[in-house]
Amino acid sequence: MREDEDASRSLDRKPERKNVAIKLAWLTDPHLNFAGIPKTEALINEIGATSPDALLLTGDIGESDDLEGWLQLMNARLDCPTYFVLGNHDFYGSTIEDVRALASELTEAFDRVFWLGCQDVISLSSETALIGHDSWGDGREGNMMTSRVMLADFMRIADLRGLDRKQLQAKLATLGDEAAEFLRPRLSSALATHRHTIVLMHVPPFRESAWHEGNASDDEWSPYFVCQAVGDLLLEVAADHPGAMLTVLCGHTHSGGEVWMAPNLRVRTGGAVYRKPAPQDPLVMP
Repeated sequence: MREDEDASRSLDRKPERKNVAIKLAWLTDPHLNFAGIPKTEALINEIGATSPDALLLTGDIGESDDLEGWLQLMNARLDCPTYFVLGNHDFYGSTIEDVRALASELTEAFDRVFWLGCQDVISLSSETALIGHDSWGDGREGNMMTSRVMLADFMRIADLRGLDRKQLQAKLATLGDEAAEFLRPRLSSALATHRHTIVLMHVPPFRESAWHEGNASDDEWSPYFVCQAVGDLLLEVAADHPGAMLTVLCGHTHSGGEVWMAPNLRVRTGGAVYRKPAPQDPLVMP
């Protein structure tokens, strides 16, 4: 990539290309705090060697105290923009508000790393747009009130610590609704100007996409592994725009899979293994 092209991308944050296919690298749930610096550097080199037009990162990058360092490394080592959403682990040791504020500050400070939670529609090409939100398991799928699952989130994220089951359910529902409200106007804007929209999120939007070893998450786990509020929005938008294509990229479950929820709505969930971060298969888009 020529330096003048890179500078142009950094200035307007919209690396739009016309009539040329774009190649997108995708990474999810790398948990780089477990991988360490040597493995992370090797991972970044592996991604860079494929010369992608952008890296899409769907959360669980690290934890709150090391998030900045990992993003700084990507900003320094990759010649392409990195567009990311945050995962639940990225908030460990802090609050949701503080980590989001940090992500917003880093977006302003870095040249090539952008948190989608403070972005409008990113035009990757004349036909493909990008939007995203962190998303949360919003407690609506399955049966949260009888689930015996106790996530580390409820102890390591300050906003969720010390809540009883009803309070936690209400908080998670609020976070899910927040994700849908953030995405709704951006979906409308993207679909008005692009034929294809990519939606990045951490938590899968449907139980069918919350894979666990080849199957959908059960009633015990799905309250925390499905963001139903966003799923409902995506189904609504897909039905209202049959001529447009929606591709959702997510992670969180560490089990990979793909499901078509409508003829124009595809959800890809990336797999991941602790201490062995690896990119997903790249995407080639118009």
